Amino acid sequence: MSNTPTTANPSVIDSVTEILDEMVAAGITGITVRVHDEDGDWALAAGAAERGGATPPSVDGHVRIGSNTKTFTAALVLRLVAEGRLGLDDEASGILPEFGIDPRITVRMLLQHTSGVFNFTGEYYPDGTIVPGIPSTISGKEWADSRFTTYRAEELVRLALAKPARFEPGADWSYSNTNYVIARLIVERVTGSTIAAEMERLIIAPLALTGTAQPTAETVIAEPHAHAYYRFDDGGTERTVDVTEHNPSWISSGGDMISTTADLHTFVSTLVTGGLLEPALLEEMLTTVPTPIPGMEYGLGVFAQDLREYGTVITHNGGIAGHAALMYSTPDGRRTLTAAVNYVDDAAMSMAVPFQQNSQRLVDAVFRRAAE
Repeated sequence: MSNTPTTANPSVIDSVTEILDEMVAAGITGITVRVHDEDGDWALAAGAAERGGATPPSVDGHVRIGSNTKTFTAALVLRLVAEGRLGLDDEASGILPEFGIDPRITVRMLLQHTSGVFNFTGEYYPDGTIVPGIPSTISGKEWADSRFTTYRAEELVRLALAKPARFEPGADWSYSNTNYVIARLIVERVTGSTIAAEMERLIIAPLALTGTAQPTAETVIAEPHAHAYYRFDDGGTERTVDVTEHNPSWISSGGDMISTTADLHTFVSTLVTGGLLEPALLEEMLTTVPTPIPGMEYGLGVFAQDLREYGTVITHNGGIAGHAALMYSTPDGRRTLTAAVNYVDDAAMSMAVPFQQNSQRLVDAVFRRAAE
């Protein structure tokens, strides 16, 4: 365990330290946590940056942030709404007529996951049925072998739209990476620029997020970074490979961005306190609909988690091929928790349950306590 100098509440430090050590004992390779609270900013690290190593991950390291990308994308779309480039209730088909998108689907439905469109990385149904999509991290050797393949956003959308919709637009909620790839194409259509350029112009540069990037097909990740791994069956032999470098176009704007825990803190705290969006648009973002996840509702690119007597936290988490990131903030931005994780991923998502359980323990340690 390593930590930056801090005057943080010793009981909180002790609780977080214990949780991180238990996460490593449960199989996580390494993890760093950054907290901003009434005592200032502090960070901790546990485990190792590489399997078999002894050096902990850097608290300032870069990490693939997975579905936290959706929060960035939603904020970008709302910034474009503020510029008058599009509206939340515009029909997606009117902006992208060539795809045959159901004309009832709006920009708002895409950001809110209420469009019903098929998830191109695979769809899970309540009866246990799985309808596969492109090779993804639930695909085992097939994904490992194809992890440097370049996918165009357009082909991911066409694949998804060729599948039956999960439900009528606006009738339900279902998490789908396709929603955010369509949003990517909308951004590029209405601006005539790439989403990476628009993200730089409207989010990254204004907030001076020097450790944040949106790759398209670039395989590298800036130093320092911890290593990500993927385990799969290869003809009866279990193999584990380093997948720190891979082509993130397979997930596109569903989860392709890279950031740091410090940048995630800056982003989420600025976002929730109105530093990126005018009040009316921030209210739109934070207006939620129910989800099947207990205690969770979803706005536009953000979850709102109900902590009962301790209030609500605004959050989004994400995992992508052995890297993961956590991002939580109180609505007033006074208390945040961000984290970067490196681990061994696999098709069975064997780390998912202990990771989720311990993530919730971190939330409890940081947010389920009185303001100080």
